Amino acid sequence: MESKRQQKHAKLLQKELGDIFQKEAKHLIGRAMVTITHVMVSPDLSFAKVYLSFLLADPKATYELINENKKEIRHTLAKRIGKSVRIIPEIAFFPDDSASYAQYMDKVISDLHIPPAPPEEEEED
Repeated sequence: MESKRQQKHAKLLQKELGDIFQKEAKHLIGRAMVTITHVMVSPDLSFAKVYLSFLLADPKATYELINENKKEIRHTLAKRIGKSVRIIPEIAFFPDDSASYAQYMDKVISDLHIPPAPPEEEEED
């Protein structure tokens, strides 16, 4: 379970990384939309797992491009939050599969054949 400090740090990272992908990293992602879905921070705040979701682009290629430029993204993050945190965390990016999993589950549920319930008999008092 994450402490309040970890949660606060994770929210800060999520907000700032979202801004970086929206405004400053357009040369990395092109016209793709990158969403930070979840950030998990280690107890010592030195490592962050960042889960990304992609729209309007090839997710695998965009993910690889972001992963290759991880150092540049961390440097930009350091310029933004360097005065407010002691340690700029190492960042590990992971693709978020929750949207595709939700679509898969929705398809499975819609493909189920559920017979209608038999009519219930009314009880007389």
